[in-house]
Amino acid sequence: MLNRRHTLSLILTAALASTGAQAQGNPSELRIGFQKYGTLTLLKAKGDLEKRLAPLGISVRWIEFPAGPQLLEGLNVGSVDFGTVGEAPPIFAQAAGADLVYVANQPPAPSSEAIVVPKDSVLKSVAELKGKRIALNKGSNVHYLLVKLLEKHGVKYSDVQTVYLAPADARAAFERGAVDAWVIWDPFLAAAERQLNARVLADGRGVVANTQFYLAARGYAEKNPQTIQAIVDELAKLDRWAQGNDKAVAAVLAPQIGLDPSTTELAAGRFAYGIQPITTGVAAEQQKIADAFYELKLIPKPIRIVDALPTSLKTAQK
Repeated sequence: MLNRRHTLSLILTAALASTGAQAQGNPSELRIGFQKYGTLTLLKAKGDLEKRLAPLGISVRWIEFPAGPQLLEGLNVGSVDFGTVGEAPPIFAQAAGADLVYVANQPPAPSSEAIVVPKDSVLKSVAELKGKRIALNKGSNVHYLLVKLLEKHGVKYSDVQTVYLAPADARAAFERGAVDAWVIWDPFLAAAERQLNARVLADGRGVVANTQFYLAARGYAEKNPQTIQAIVDELAKLDRWAQGNDKAVAAVLAPQIGLDPSTTELAAGRFAYGIQPITTGVAAEQQKIADAFYELKLIPKPIRIVDALPTSLKTAQK
């Protein structure tokens, strides 16, 4: 019986190979976009991918971004080949015309994003956010979290004042009281809890999945399936090491993200490990998010998630 890693390898290889492209003329440099969280940051710290690709004459350049939307802007303009983001950024990027392809995803991690308020805030529930100023990074996973939490508590999206800020600027606004609440993800969430004593008003549990996706520029993925497969293989190895090993993860990750080990361990304990191939079910959930964003006019046109899937899955959905 095939083990899980072998199965993942076969599925991904088949998905990429089905485009008809062959691994020819691999570029000498693989450019990976990453953020201050998750397994890509761990992979960067451990250096295993560089060791894997060195015999192929491929070096790795890591490019840091403050959030997923900015990362996918980099992918769209050709400065990034591969990266990881949450559910919402690929939808905004696809609506903007980015030619990207979903490669794989991590399991859901709904507790690693939340709406927080200052420790002395009078706000006790999401329903009380009506008319309030809420900071968030536009087009990030937390954007969908806000949409669904407001919906759950009977508040119209148009009844809150969204203030679009990148994480560092949002934290500054939150600290000086310029906003009433902040919708944010780990490790920024863990830092707000530990350093600012921020209070969680609600997290994603029971409301959203908060799935992390690995994406590539379609042209790069089609020309270099062996390199993409190598990334996925190394991420799968890393996931097996990281699962249930929060202290060790924090020890590696803390210097990378500039947080103390205790705060980093809090965030790491809410990560979800176990890279998986994209399925039609996951794609269907993404389509629901895309449709919700279009209904709210947060994206300019309706999109079809199937257009950003590997060719084999496009065929399966026809």
